[in-house]
Amino acid sequence: MLFLDQVAAVSASLIGAIVALIVIIIFLAYSIRIVREYERLVVFRFGRVIGEKGPGIVFIIPIVDVPKKVDLRERYITVPHQTCITKDNAPVDIDFLIYTKVFNATDSVVQVQNFEGAATGIATTTLRAVIGDIQLDEILAKRDTINAILRSKLDEVTARWGVKVSSVEIREIIPPKDVQDAMIKQMSAERNRRAVVIEADGKKTATVTVAEGDKQSEILRAEGDKQAAILRAEGLATALKTISEAAKTIDAKTMTLQYFDALKQLGSSPSTKYIFPMEFVSMLKPISDFVREYTEAEQGSPNPPK
Repeated sequence: MLFLDQVAAVSASLIGAIVALIVIIIFLAYSIRIVREYERLVVFRFGRVIGEKGPGIVFIIPIVDVPKKVDLRERYITVPHQTCITKDNAPVDIDFLIYTKVFNATDSVVQVQNFEGAATGIATTTLRAVIGDIQLDEILAKRDTINAILRSKLDEVTARWGVKVSSVEIREIIPPKDVQDAMIKQMSAERNRRAVVIEADGKKTATVTVAEGDKQSEILRAEGDKQAAILRAEGLATALKTISEAAKTIDAKTMTLQYFDALKQLGSSPSTKYIFPMEFVSMLKPISDFVREYTEAEQGSPNPPK
């Protein structure tokens, strides 16, 4: 009987130890939290914020402490198509992205219930106000301006929520169908105009190039003719100089023989009329003197002069 009482006591102690161990394990499971580098835990104790904890291993008191995990990484909010009315009463559909980052985890939990919904609501109302002051033709050209205005307006509001709006990017702007058709026609007309202008500029450039080529060709041709004329003149001057130098050494008899040769060639030509200059009579005198001397020498001497 005593033995049974001891066994029962040991069993009760063992069961108690096991139960205590299970309670401790459950307590530690709920008490230990692992917080990543890009996360923070905002801990509420009996409804009061006691601060931010993390990163690393964080201990909390189960039931007493209620943690709220906050992601500090930059993220984006997609705002779907919003129909806005421009200054000239044209409806346009615009969708855009909002890039945000939490810099104060406590304020992002305490100061706003649903940050994404609140930011989307402010962004859409601000967008309608901004688009209402811009005409349709200027919206596409002022995309960067609209982005900057939206980012500035959102940042003013979200700063008190512990959130920083880093950028706002308009993703798509869809004008009305008739405006799209007009834009397509305008774009086509502009391309045709550019094609005509480019073709005209090409023809103009080609004409100028051809004219410049002709001009250079004429200049080179004239320079060539000039050089050829100079060379011919120099050749003729050299020839005349050579003839003049040779003529100084020719005597009357040689000249007479040249005249006879010229007369022989004239006689063999088919011409029937010959024109002799007045100086030709004076040229005949040396010939007659030479003939007379030759005749007298032949009559008076057995060896006539040669």
